[in-house]
Amino acid sequence: MEDTIEVIVASEKHLPYVDTILDTIEKAAKVRGTGIAKRSPEYVKQKMLEGKAIIALDGDKFAGFCYIESWSNKKFVANSGLIVVESYRGHGLAKRIKRRAFELSRERFPDAKIFGLTTGLAVMKINSELGYRPVTFSELTDDEAFWKGCQSCVNYDILQRTNRRMCLCTGMLFDPHAKDESEKK
Repeated sequence: MEDTIEVIVASEKHLPYVDTILDTIEKAAKVRGTGIAKRSPEYVKQKMLEGKAIIALDGDKFAGFCYIESWSNKKFVANSGLIVVESYRGHGLAKRIKRRAFELSRERFPDAKIFGLTTGLAVMKINSELGYRPVTFSELTDDEAFWKGCQSCVNYDILQRTNRRMCLCTGMLFDPHAKDESEKK
């Protein structure tokens, strides 16, 4: 299956997939019972037009998606909205999409810290393999626009009650300027 799936930077020609992407994200969030920030069709279209989205296609069939966004004057970049269609799960596609989103983030924003919020163990493992480490929310962007995006999540009340110090999500961060652990020894 992996050989037939193309993982590429999305563009204008991928705009017809927007509704399918958003439906897939919403269904997955309901099945998992975890929160996820909802995005509008216009927002996802904008990411595609800006070259800040990754799409996975099996021929012309949608298989997965992720997008990037910058915060705090491009000091932070988030890889968000990672989704794989259920029938394509379990074959390493999420890892391929996440890796391409990470590469795109490094290409477009080489000095930025890359972060994500997740409740999923699989995403935590992928992030760890890419060099992310778990962090407290205080190490993430303080950009109000980013945190406003959490308002559509079912767990937003937790984030509010804790003054944005914690939630059910785990914050993970890749710092391109951090010393590798092996260099510290």
